[in-house]
Amino acid sequence: MEDLVTALTPLDKRWLTEAVRLREEHAGLLEDQEANRRARQQGGELAARIEARALFLAERDGISSALSHWKQGARLALLALMLMAVLSGAGLAFAALGDGQRPVNVFWALGSLLGVNLLMLLGWVAGLAMSSEQGASLGRLWLWLSERFARDAKAAHLAPALLVLLQRQRLNRWLLGALVHGLWLLAMLSALVLLLALLATRRYGFVWETTLLAAEPFIQLTRALGALPSLLGFAVPDEAMIRASGDTLPALDLARQAWASWLLGVVVVYGLLPRLLLFGLCLWRWRQGRQRLTLDLSLPGYAQLRESLMPRSERIGVQDAAPEALPQFQAGQMDTDSSGALLVGLELDEQHPWPPALPHSVTNAGVLDSRESRNKLLEQLSRFPPARLAIACDPRRSPDRGSLALLAELARNAGATRIWLLQPAPGEALDAERLGDWHEALDRLGLPHADTSPLTWLEHGHD
Repeated sequence: MEDLVTALTPLDKRWLTEAVRLREEHAGLLEDQEANRRARQQGGELAARIEARALFLAERDGISSALSHWKQGARLALLALMLMAVLSGAGLAFAALGDGQRPVNVFWALGSLLGVNLLMLLGWVAGLAMSSEQGASLGRLWLWLSERFARDAKAAHLAPALLVLLQRQRLNRWLLGALVHGLWLLAMLSALVLLLALLATRRYGFVWETTLLAAEPFIQLTRALGALPSLLGFAVPDEAMIRASGDTLPALDLARQAWASWLLGVVVVYGLLPRLLLFGLCLWRWRQGRQRLTLDLSLPGYAQLRESLMPRSERIGVQDAAPEALPQFQAGQMDTDSSGALLVGLELDEQHPWPPALPHSVTNAGVLDSRESRNKLLEQLSRFPPARLAIACDPRRSPDRGSLALLAELARNAGATRIWLLQPAPGEALDAERLGDWHEALDRLGLPHADTSPLTWLEHGHD
């Protein structure tokens, strides 16, 4: 598995896009006006705009960070499964040979080493032949452990989104296949290493036993199993050695070494090599098919975005109803070059004459008192961001979530932003508690604020 933590790869981007789609299917459309605006500004085909919108929403709502946590959990789960594979392989080897106090029944030992492995391998091949979309048990265990280790509630849709994305190209079988064959390969390597260690440090005798059968079937089976390993240089007991092992425990070191070499060769050829070849095949098919992953634009969750992301004519106005609760928001400033100075008022009444006398270098953006005027200004700022933006607010009003979200969004479209908390009319006084709410909210957003005119700063860039 590749490390996709620091930078988003094409797979990551499509993965997050699917996760956002699944979340919106379960919880309804997110507050996406700014995301739609940025996607339209970026341009490109519908798929590119849908992806840009989803990445903005994923970053804003914490799904991107949840993806990092999920991948950390996936690595921990993979390490746990690898440790389990190593211990299991070592246990198979020790169970097959024992402590050397009793002779080793070669066919019982072979069944212990390869029986479960071959049964699981046949099950995987049968599932592949029947085009089954069910993941392997080890693969499902890995996904389950990854989600548990992530310990992030926002990662709930990531595993389903990954499976849905991969199933379109039937890549889930190759990804999970690479995982399963890789773990079995590690288990067989562990078994082979422990077999070599035990055979090198202990003296084992090898026998075969039967009550019903004659010696010929065992002789033929031993030779048949040893045919392929012999091509790789592994020894195969001759007929005399095989017959002697069926009668008594052979005392000749040559016979012991021949049986040990035969057992190692059979494990390598029928246990390790098939897993190695299938692991390479799955990894190759996964990397090849990953380049063809695309979004299914016919899905309802994507089809309904076409009008808002690629409108037949650009419109300004209300696209969706306001949500009951806004997401968490933060202010910031643009990293791109910008120029000019802009002054705008937020929901000001007649007691505040507007606009004040402005220097010629400062532009009046009017008063934002409707959703239409807000969207129109945000569209303009996304195309022509100002270097300096001052926003006049009436501190007699409560700093509601909608106003604070708008301030944060305006600030993200300007080089630098200041909030102008207007003085009350003569003879009036401000509510100290409400003014404190404004100060606390603006400090939380990281926006500088003052009750003095910012016109000098707007004109010259300093006070």
